[in-house]
Amino acid sequence: MKIGVFDSGLGGLVVTKAFINALPEYDYVYYGDTEHLPYGEKTSGQILSYTIEAIKFLISQNCGLIIIACNTATSIALRYLQQRFIPSFAPDVKVLGVVIPTVEEALLDNAQKVGVVATNATVRSHIYEQELHKIKPDLEVREIAAPELVPFIEADNFVEAKKSAIEYAKKFEDVDSLILGCTHYPLLKEYFREALPKVRIISQDELMGAKLADYLRRHIEIDICLSRNRDYKFLVSNWNEHYQKVAAMLFPGIPVREK
Repeated sequence: MKIGVFDSGLGGLVVTKAFINALPEYDYVYYGDTEHLPYGEKTSGQILSYTIEAIKFLISQNCGLIIIACNTATSIALRYLQQRFIPSFAPDVKVLGVVIPTVEEALLDNAQKVGVVATNATVRSHIYEQELHKIKPDLEVREIAAPELVPFIEADNFVEAKKSAIEYAKKFEDVDSLILGCTHYPLLKEYFREALPKVRIISQDELMGAKLADYLRRHIEIDICLSRNRDYKFLVSNWNEHYQKVAAMLFPGIPVREK
C-alpha cells in the first residue's frame, strides 16, 4: 500500500516534498485536481463531490493511507469521509487531514491571539476557530480569507502574490501566531515573515513531515502495510506545461502526468 496525497492543485506538492524529505523510503502517489481549482471559491457540495472522487482515485492507485493536503477539502469533506464514506467504501484505508496537526503546532508557544489566513471556503467553515477553541476555549482567533493568493500562485505570478500577501499580513500585526491555512501558502511564507517579524508563522511544509512520521510510529498496524520502494508518482486531473514547470522546481526529473 502506498501513501496518497491529495490537493486541489499543485500547492500540496510542497507538503509532499516535506513528507518525502522526512520519510523518503515510502511510496507516494500525489494527485492534484487541477481541473477544478481553486476549491476555495466552490460550494461545499462541489468540494465534497470533487474530494470523494479524488479519494476514490487514490484508492484505485493502491493507496492505503491518504492525506488530504488541501485545507479547504479538509475543512469541508474530512469528517464525512472518515465517518461515513470510508467505513463503507474502503474500511481498511485511513484518511487524514492537515488542520489538527497545524492547530497543535500553533498553540505550542502558549499563544493568546492566533490568526488564520486561508481560502474563502476554509474561513467560511470556521474549522480552525473551532479546533483551536477545543484546545484553548479563551483563545482570540482572527480568520481572514485571501481568495487572490491561490490563483496568483497557480499562475506563477509571484509579483502580485507578494503584494497581496503583504497587504494581508498587515491585518495580523497584533497576533502571536499566524496559520497559513492553505497548502499553497508555504510558497509565500517568507513574504509573511518579512512583513511580520514578531509573529510566529505556521507553515504546513515545516511541520507535516514530522507529524506524519509521528503518526506512523504510533500506528504500527498501518506502517507495516506501507510499501517502501522510493517510488514517487505525481498525477493531475488536467495537465499543462506550466504544471510541469512548477513541479520540476520541487522535484527535478520526476514528470507530472495527467491521470
